[in-house]
Amino acid sequence: MNVATSAKPMALVIGTGQLGQELARVRTSHLLVKVVGRDTLDVTDAAATQAAIRKVRPSIVLNATAYTAVDRAEAEPAAAFAVNRDGAATLATVCAELGIPLIHVSTDYVFDGDSGPYTENSAVAPRSVYGDSKLQGEIEIRSGLERHIILRTAWLFSSFGNNFVKTMLRLSATRSEIQVVDDQFGCPTPAAALAQAIVALAEKAVGGGSLAWGTYHFAGQPATTWRRFAEHIFDRAAAIGLIGSVPRVIPITTAQYPTAARRPANSVLSCDALAALGLTAPDWHAGLAAVLDDLRLARITGSVVH
Repeated sequence: MNVATSAKPMALVIGTGQLGQELARVRTSHLLVKVVGRDTLDVTDAAATQAAIRKVRPSIVLNATAYTAVDRAEAEPAAAFAVNRDGAATLATVCAELGIPLIHVSTDYVFDGDSGPYTENSAVAPRSVYGDSKLQGEIEIRSGLERHIILRTAWLFSSFGNNFVKTMLRLSATRSEIQVVDDQFGCPTPAAALAQAIVALAEKAVGGGSLAWGTYHFAGQPATTWRRFAEHIFDRAAAIGLIGSVPRVIPITTAQYPTAARRPANSVLSCDALAALGLTAPDWHAGLAAVLDDLRLARITGSVVH
């Protein structure tokens, strides 16, 4: 990883998943956004990570990497904690050493999911290895670095990577009926909107503006269920010709769709505190329309979306 030769302050993005790829395409005239993946910077290797960041000396670090295989984490907790807790701790340590801020993404899974909506001050009580590992990462950052922003988000989707929207579209190609859980409530969040918010915060952080450091919720509005979200996906996709027909969505209960990790029944995030950062929660309907338009364009042009 070479040191940049730009007059602009560098925002170092760690992670090339759907959020990392969205961060790469945010337009900003105030920052040089450099995105690196695990092949370049593996946060589970503390010494190498710290050495790399010391060499590059970015103006701010944006952590978009995470172990997100929620069910697999139950069988391999060490791998989840290595990324989500220990990796976060490593970044906090080197950022504190260099005197630079960190923006870190966390999750609604830090809550028990029994009584949403949750504010930033609601009691945390994760019910899964994934949720616990992300919570421990939050704790490490708060204890090790004063200048940080933790953004808890939920149900992230994009035209990149693996997510619910792309899964539903894939299933619709071969099925006329699809069973979808209808008793879990949450907040679908466009990764593009989250990326734009993160870059806006990064610009403010390196530009000398005042920033209220701490933990915030950034999630799409309004709250919905997976079944209702699926119906919106199919209706919009059919309207723009992305799919030929709308499959019948059959609502089922969580009990009818058992998973290794317990899913929150209601992990709706209250985003009122975002006003302190000059941000507002995005409308996921608009974000969904943009993602489906992207996927339709990719199909027309024959480009590949990873």
